[in-house]
Amino acid sequence: MMQTGKATAVAATATAFLVALFVLPLAMVARGGLMDDGRWTLAILRRVLASPVYTEGLRTSLLIAAATTLGAAVVALPLAWIATRREFRGRETVSALVLLPMLMPPFVGAIGLEHLLGRYGALNALLGTSVDWLGQYRLAGVIALETLSLYPILFLNASAALANVDPALEEAAATLGVRGVRRFLRITLPLMFPGLFAGAAIVFIWSFTELGTPLMLGLARCAPVQVYDSLKDVADNPEPYALVLVMWAICLTLYSAARWTVRHYLRSMPSKGLTAAPPVRWTGARAGGAIALFGTVALFAALPHLGVVLTSFAKTGAWYQSIVPTGWTLSHLREAWAHELTLISIRNSLVYAGGAVALDLVLGLAIALVVTRSRLRWRGTLDALATLPLAVPGLVMAFGFLALSARLSHTTWVRESAWAAHLFDIRIQPAFFLTAAYAIRRLPFMSRAAIAGLQQTPHELEEAAATLGTPPLMTLRRISVPLIGRHLMAGALLTFAFSVLEVSDSLLLAQRMDFYPITKTMYELFSFIGVGPHLAAALGVWAILFLGFTLMGASRLMGRRFGTLFRV
Repeated sequence: MMQTGKATAVAATATAFLVALFVLPLAMVARGGLMDDGRWTLAILRRVLASPVYTEGLRTSLLIAAATTLGAAVVALPLAWIATRREFRGRETVSALVLLPMLMPPFVGAIGLEHLLGRYGALNALLGTSVDWLGQYRLAGVIALETLSLYPILFLNASAALANVDPALEEAAATLGVRGVRRFLRITLPLMFPGLFAGAAIVFIWSFTELGTPLMLGLARCAPVQVYDSLKDVADNPEPYALVLVMWAICLTLYSAARWTVRHYLRSMPSKGLTAAPPVRWTGARAGGAIALFGTVALFAALPHLGVVLTSFAKTGAWYQSIVPTGWTLSHLREAWAHELTLISIRNSLVYAGGAVALDLVLGLAIALVVTRSRLRWRGTLDALATLPLAVPGLVMAFGFLALSARLSHTTWVRESAWAAHLFDIRIQPAFFLTAAYAIRRLPFMSRAAIAGLQQTPHELEEAAATLGTPPLMTLRRISVPLIGRHLMAGALLTFAFSVLEVSDSLLLAQRMDFYPITKTMYELFSFIGVGPHLAAALGVWAILFLGFTLMGASRLMGRRFGTLFRV
C-alpha cells in the first residue's frame, strides 16, 4: 500500500491536471452560456430554449439518440443472448465479426453512403430507379448509420450483463413454470437491466452529440451541426455556448442516472451463485440460423465501410449509375500517402495522438495507483472524476477549449509572450488544445486498463520490494509496470487509435489547414470535386486497417476485460 503522504501528493497532482484540462474548459462553457455583460443570468438559456431553430435542433438530436439507442438494443440483445447462452460451431468467430463496426466511426461510413444511396448510386442502379435516398431520408440515414456503428457497445454491455445474471434465479423461475420468452422478459431482462442501461447511456450520449455523421449527410437542423455552424459567430454570440450547455446537462443527467443504477444494483443484489449454467449446444439448422443472423447483421453494418473501400479503389468518375465501379485503380491509396494535405494531416494526427498517449499513461497510472494501492478517503472521487469524460462529449470539450483559448489569448502575458501565444492561442497553433482534448476524452480507457491490471496483480510483491528498501519509483518501474504492461499497452493502443480518429474535437479545434488532423482532412477532401471523395475514402481505408489491428491487439491483451472499457 502507498503511504498516505505519497498517495496524497500523487492524487493532488493528478487532480490538478484534471482540473486544468477537464474542469476548467467545462467551466468556460458554463461561463459562456450563463454570463452576459459580466453578470450571471439564465436569460441566454431561456432564449435558446425559446428559439424555434434551436429547439428543433435539440428535438432532432434527441430523436436521433433515442432511435439509435432503441435500434442498437433491438440488434444487440438477440446477438448477446445467443452468444452468451448458446454454444455452436463458429460462435467465437461470428461474435468477433459483429464487433467490426467498431473499426470506424460512423463519420467515415458516411463517405461510402453517397455512392451506395445517392441518386446515381448502387441501390438505384440495382432497382432501376432514380430516388434520392439520402436527400429524402437524411434523418433515417443518420439513425441507421449510427445504429449500425454503435450497437457493438450495447452488445458488449448486454453480454457482460447476461454473464452476471445468477442462474439460480432463472432456474427457480423455471421450476415455477416461467419459461422461454416470458422468463426472459420477467426475470432475465430486469436482472440485466443495470448493465444494459449503462451501455444504452453511452450509445445515447454518443449519438446525441455525434457531429460527423449528420454533417456529412447534410442534416443541418440538429444540435451538433448547429453548434458547428455557429463557430463563425461564437465571439459575439453567447447562444452557442448555451446550446452546448443544454446538451451537456442532458448527457450528464443520463450518465449520472446510469452510474447510480449500476452502483445501486451492485449494492442491493445478493452474491451470484458459484456455478453458471452451461450454454445449450446448438447444431444443425439452429446453429446455421444463428450464424446466418450474425452474418446478416455484420453484412449490413459493413455496407457503409464497403462503400468506402470501393470508392477508394474506383477510378475517378467510374462509379456512376452502376452497382459497382466500372474502373479500378490503386492510385488513390498511394496518393493518400503522397498528397500534400494528407501527409500533413497524418503527421499532425500522429503528433497529437502520441502526445495524448504519453499524458494518459502518466495520468492514468497515477490515478490507478491511488485507487488500488492507497486508503485515501477521496480516492473514489478521483476515480469518478477520471471516468467522467465518458459523460462529456467531444463537442462540449472542444467548445470548452475554444472558450479557454479565447480567454487566455486576451490576457496580457499571452499577448506579450511569443511562446505563450504560440501555445495557448488556438488561431496560431491548436496542437496543445487538440492533444489535451484527445487525452482527456480517452483518459477513461487508460485509467480503467491500469486499474484492471493492478486489481489482478498481488500487491504483496510491491510490499516485499519496499521491505527490502527499494525506492518507490524503482518498485513502480521494475515491478508494478512490467506486471501490468499488457493492460497499459492495451490502454495506450485504444487511446492512440481513437485519438487519431477523433471527429468532434478535430472538426472544431483545427481551424488552419496546416494543422488539420486526419478526420478534418477527410471532411475537407469529401467536399472537393473530382478526386477528393476518393482520397477521403482512401484515408478511411487506411484508418480502418489501422484501427482494426489496434482493436484486435488491445482485445488480445486485455481478454475478457476488454468490454469494461466501454461501460460507465
